[in-house]
Amino acid sequence: MTFFALALRNLTSRRWRTAMLLAGYGIGVATMIVLLSIGEALVLQARDEKLIGGGDVTVLPEGIDVEVMKTGGLGGMFFSIDHARFIYRQLLASRRLADDVAAASPQISGKLVYLHTADGRLRPALANGEIPSVNGAVGAAPTIVAGAWTDDDVDRRWIAPTAAELRHEIDHFHLPPGAARGDSTWGEWHYFNILWPGGRKWAFISFVVGGAVPDGKWGGQVLVTLHEVGRPVRRFVSYSRPPAIRFSTSRADVTLGGSTVHVLENGDYAVHVEANEELTGGPLRIDVSVSPTPNALFPGASIGGAGVVSGYVVPGLRASASGRICVVARCDSLDPAQSYHDHNWGIWRSVAWEWGEARAGDYTLLYGRIVTEGAVEQPLFVYVVDSLGFVGLFRPRTIEYVDERTTTVDGKTIRVPSTGRMTDSRGDDEVRIELHVDDAVATDVRRSARQPIDGFSKRYFVQMKGTATISGRVGGKSIAGTGAGFFETYR
Repeated sequence: MTFFALALRNLTSRRWRTAMLLAGYGIGVATMIVLLSIGEALVLQARDEKLIGGGDVTVLPEGIDVEVMKTGGLGGMFFSIDHARFIYRQLLASRRLADDVAAASPQISGKLVYLHTADGRLRPALANGEIPSVNGAVGAAPTIVAGAWTDDDVDRRWIAPTAAELRHEIDHFHLPPGAARGDSTWGEWHYFNILWPGGRKWAFISFVVGGAVPDGKWGGQVLVTLHEVGRPVRRFVSYSRPPAIRFSTSRADVTLGGSTVHVLENGDYAVHVEANEELTGGPLRIDVSVSPTPNALFPGASIGGAGVVSGYVVPGLRASASGRICVVARCDSLDPAQSYHDHNWGIWRSVAWEWGEARAGDYTLLYGRIVTEGAVEQPLFVYVVDSLGFVGLFRPRTIEYVDERTTTVDGKTIRVPSTGRMTDSRGDDEVRIELHVDDAVATDVRRSARQPIDGFSKRYFVQMKGTATISGRVGGKSIAGTGAGFFETYR
């Protein structure tokens, strides 16, 4: 009793000292509680399969709410980054950002998957996906307690495919999906264009597989149109039935009778064509190698609905062609010639499009849009690359055409574009594109089997050759260039 009385008297006789003592003790206890809470949170987060680590910046799909994703709400389910390989190779890990980005690593954490077990049951599971070499480069590699964790061949192909592997990855053929299966209007084709040095001759080459593929009535066609300034267009065709057609859903190679497209080990396309002229029956033989410029590609886009199911990819946005094109006994050698290659698939009903591609100095551009009868007109896309790959994407509202040229279709004279202009600004970036047409031909699509267009007001499909001039500013750098290209529209 004496001890407690002495302690109480000591505390009450020195009130200010007692208050400071109690305040300091309280702060100490509170600090300890906070530190223990932080430590516990760090331990829990380290064990949380929903969290990933490494690096200084995390890239997520636009519109994702990180808190909702973390707590498992509906907004965090089933998200993905479209064209993740393209974003990694041409943006995050590109030479253009080498001074700012030391390393980049793709990671998937806590992805919901379903496993079919041997006993026929379906089980949910959470899956993680990482590439060991680049995951370690951003400081996110796990501690390996036994064995080894290194890249396998699938990892290598994801981050750094060979040129041939890249072609097959983005340029393979498809089977009609869903409602398109059995549709007689399904079509898929490799397309190449080649411009002779001097710009007075050019060729359009298409390897087409179409119809109710693969179970109904379908077949293949090779179509080549040869153009020369001041002369009529010449058309060459060959047809193939299914037994003579070979295509793959994992490779870009295709065989249509005696004509073939084959991807070589170095990533070039070996294009061989055997066809005959529609009017005279004269033989055409093409043997060329088309070499896409590294990094100059469009990774692809697909759309669906309103009678349109379509996919489009450009493996050779900027390319060169070498070889021979022979008509009857006359052969032209190309070494090299400006070239381009894309790949299309889908079904089309009552649609038209704007499209064009050109190389403009050090830059190469691609533009286009789908136009559906009765729908709200969407902006175009303009996609620009240089030697390092992707430069920028723009969305002009429209092309301002001036129709001061004429061409003749089935004896009728129609007006077609002589120039076109597109402009767009994105923040501090802006682009201006001027098109100058020096040759144009038109086809009455209502007399052509090229596409079903019944009830559509656009009657004439116009193919043009000319020059494109690009100017503006992207990323604080001025861009400018002029060069040859091909453009398409409807009238």
